[in-house]
Amino acid sequence: MTEGTDTAVDQAPPPPHAPRRGLTRRTWTLVVSLTVVLALGLLGGFARVPYVALGPGPTYDTLGQVNGGDVVKVDGQETFPTGGHLTMTTVSLTDDVSLFGALGLWISGRYALAPREEFFRPGESEQQVRDQNVKAFQDSQSSAEVAALSYLDYPMKVVAAEITNDTAAATVLEPDDRLLEVNGKQVTTADDVRAALESTKPGDRISLTFERKSERRTATVTLGRTDGRETGFLGVLPLDRADVPFEIKISLTDVGGPSAGLLFALSIVDKLTPGELNGGQSVAGTGEIDDKGQVGRIGGIGFKMVAAREGGATVFLVPAGNCEEAKQHAPEGMRLVKVEKLDDAVQSLESLSKGGDAPSC
Repeated sequence: MTEGTDTAVDQAPPPPHAPRRGLTRRTWTLVVSLTVVLALGLLGGFARVPYVALGPGPTYDTLGQVNGGDVVKVDGQETFPTGGHLTMTTVSLTDDVSLFGALGLWISGRYALAPREEFFRPGESEQQVRDQNVKAFQDSQSSAEVAALSYLDYPMKVVAAEITNDTAAATVLEPDDRLLEVNGKQVTTADDVRAALESTKPGDRISLTFERKSERRTATVTLGRTDGRETGFLGVLPLDRADVPFEIKISLTDVGGPSAGLLFALSIVDKLTPGELNGGQSVAGTGEIDDKGQVGRIGGIGFKMVAAREGGATVFLVPAGNCEEAKQHAPEGMRLVKVEKLDDAVQSLESLSKGGDAPSC
């Protein structure tokens, strides 16, 4: 080695980096993100929310047919030709809604969300609610028939519609027995039965005269006691029924609730009287009706008007109690007719058919 001379020294190259084991930070971030998205998707698609979705439901022309048969049919009595439409409206209720499903229905603008507890009480099954709605629908048919035939001045009778077990009535009466006298007083309406018991007290013995399968019978019973009532308790629910030799059948399935009563009553009146009650127009409406012909407010009228308009109706019969709500949601071009009782509806339709006016909301 020469002094003062730079000498290059051979050195071994650095060892290569050892390969990393596992996933990189970027990969981990991607995996976690995808997992979160998947979890949210599953949650939104399968998790149920405590809400139901309400929207426009099916409509039915009560003057028309469904499944090949008349919606309202009168057997054993002369009927008259009808025209136009008398359309009953409904609200659709969608239960068991997922989070994404609820958002989609709400965004559509045709549906609204409501707390499920407003329609299903705690501990109440869907079948129980369905049974209650079917019962309300059947009761609305009976009330519509009584209201319509009473309006047309057909005779009425009083029947034992329901009988409470272990009561005075249960010892002698059967459902559908016709009540003739109660406590020595003649009865021609359900109100007469209640009036005949006003002066009684528990333990009193009273007479009952009734008819079963055309056979007149009389019995003596001892009135019982029930909470919240000072008068004697008979244990029978009396209802007015038409005393006519013909039968009215209303054939609709998968429909519940009482709000079709008004339209059923109008259809019966239309079929049993000459001329077209609606003047051949397309009329829709809604309204619960009692056997006295009083029309009560209902729910979901905004959705019902949408369904009616989409079905071609130009006139909508609105229960007086729903008028303010109806005005806020009325579709363009829909005429709102205010109705308090069956007489109002008949008179309004007759007036409109002749080019006249009718009470409006």
